[in-house]
Amino acid sequence: MWKKFKEFAVKGNVIDMAVGIIGAAFGRIVTSPVNDLIMPPIGLVLGKVDFSNLYVNLSGRHYPSLAAAKAAGAPTINYGLFLNNVIDFLIVSFVIFLVIRQINRFGRPVPPATRECPFCCSTIPVKAVRGPNCTSDLQAS
Repeated sequence: MWKKFKEFAVKGNVIDMAVGIIGAAFGRIVTSPVNDLIMPPIGLVLGKVDFSNLYVNLSGRHYPSLAAAKAAGAPTINYGLFLNNVIDFLIVSFVIFLVIRQINRFGRPVPPATRECPFCCSTIPVKAVRGPNCTSDLQAS
C-alpha cells in the first residue's frame, strides 16, 4: 500500500495541484512576516522608509500618507505595496522550490551501489571491472 501511495504522490499532476493549493495558503502566512518582520529592518537600513507607504500621487495635491490619499479618492501608484508583494512572491517561491526539491528526492529511486558478479555470484561494487573472487573480466559482460 505504501508503494502505491508513493507512486500516486509523485505523479506530476498531483504534485502540481498540491503546489498550487499549498502556495495559495502559504502566501497568506508569509504576508505577515514580510510586512511585519522583514520590511521594517530593510526600511530602516534604507533611511527609515516604510515601503507600504511609498506611492506616487497623480492628483497633484499633497497627502501625508497613502491612507489619506486613498480616503480623499486621489489616484495613486502604490509602488511600495508592489515591492512588498514582490518580496512575498520571492519568499513563497523559494519555499515551494525547497518543498518540490524534497518531493522529487522522495520519489527518485536510489541506484544500487552493488551488483552480483555473473561468474562467481559474489556481491561487488557497481563500478568493479574485475571479480574479486573469480578475477573474471566484467567489462565484457
